[in-house]
Amino acid sequence: MVKQHQAQLPLTLSEYHGDTSITLINKTIGQYFDDIANIYPDNLAVVVYHQHIRWNYRQYQEKIDSLATGLLQLGIQAGDRVGIWSPNNIEWCLTQFATAKIGAIMVCINPAYRPEELEYSLSNVGCRAVICADRFKSSDYLQMLNELLPELSSNQGRLSARALPKLEFVIRMGTDKTPGMLNFNDLLVEVNADDQHVLASIADSLSTHDSINIQFTSGTTGSPKGATLSHHNILNNAYLVAEAMKLTPADKLCIPVPLYHCFGMVLGSLCSIINASAAVYPGESFDPLTTLTVAAQERCTALHGVPTMFIAELEHPQFNEFDLSSLRTGVMAGATCPEEVMRRVQNVMYMKQVLIGYGQTECSPLNHITEIDSSIEKQVLTVGRALPHTEVKIINEFGDVVAVGQPGEV
Repeated sequence: MVKQHQAQLPLTLSEYHGDTSITLINKTIGQYFDDIANIYPDNLAVVVYHQHIRWNYRQYQEKIDSLATGLLQLGIQAGDRVGIWSPNNIEWCLTQFATAKIGAIMVCINPAYRPEELEYSLSNVGCRAVICADRFKSSDYLQMLNELLPELSSNQGRLSARALPKLEFVIRMGTDKTPGMLNFNDLLVEVNADDQHVLASIADSLSTHDSINIQFTSGTTGSPKGATLSHHNILNNAYLVAEAMKLTPADKLCIPVPLYHCFGMVLGSLCSIINASAAVYPGESFDPLTTLTVAAQERCTALHGVPTMFIAELEHPQFNEFDLSSLRTGVMAGATCPEEVMRRVQNVMYMKQVLIGYGQTECSPLNHITEIDSSIEKQVLTVGRALPHTEVKIINEFGDVVAVGQPGEV
């Protein structure tokens, strides 16, 4: 008797390829920003509440070109590494776009770093210049730099320091003068026709695939690792997220997350320029009351944050005093969101179209996101689908793709 075998159904493997029908941006950050600024010169571009800054795209563009020219006059060239060690402020924003315009590689440094961590990051990537705040919370940046670089106080021009032999320039924010350091505002030079010609010439020489940014990711073991990203990487990640949020020139994105992190820099600052939206920075660092105040006062339509930030806002004793009815969307990432919190974000913060994002620094940073009409179950139990032009698979310890429903590593 022949034994009958039941046909085995093929296993569905945990592999997914994002939509490739969407055309990606094939420009540098500087080219894209200029295009937006030239089309929407009078649109509100950036608000920095704690510095009383409120610029339209024309004003923002003028300041960026001014800093870009100042950096060129200092001798900073394409490929040079420029560190930025600061909390959120307008100087950070200007540095991001000015370095991109001249092809210099901006290195994001955690504002909480101590001298040994600062030395590691600057040395690891070979920074030629570092732009820093004078202080942040309990950290005295200038004191730490002088401890790390005793040669600073006697420096007469280009620095030559034993600890960081490649570092030539320390550029401090603020109006006070510090021996051996340059002042940020002195780099905001007047731009003439010749300077504009130089900037245009540099723009033509840059490629969208040039390295433009180094972000440190802690990983799981050892020292932080520098992930080197290109214009193409971070500009397109911002573009895909802006499209997922359905941002328009009428939107205002409130950004209380730190700029040194990919959340603030890519999903905040860069995301805002994609469709000529406005970037709104409530303060140097997150404060729930300040965030609520600014989001309500500016009539922001989008708000970013990790779940603990939203919880701090919702539980603030003055929460009910703020009219947040202008809010519509935003990205929540960094950790899973409890269902109760998600319901409150949607109902009492009016963010019916909030998105859950998941990513990795090396992915610029998001690789997954939910959709604005996702069910609450999808938003609290999943991280959505892979972004367009993104491939994802779940593997086991041997590197084999596992079946759908099986645990593994992304």
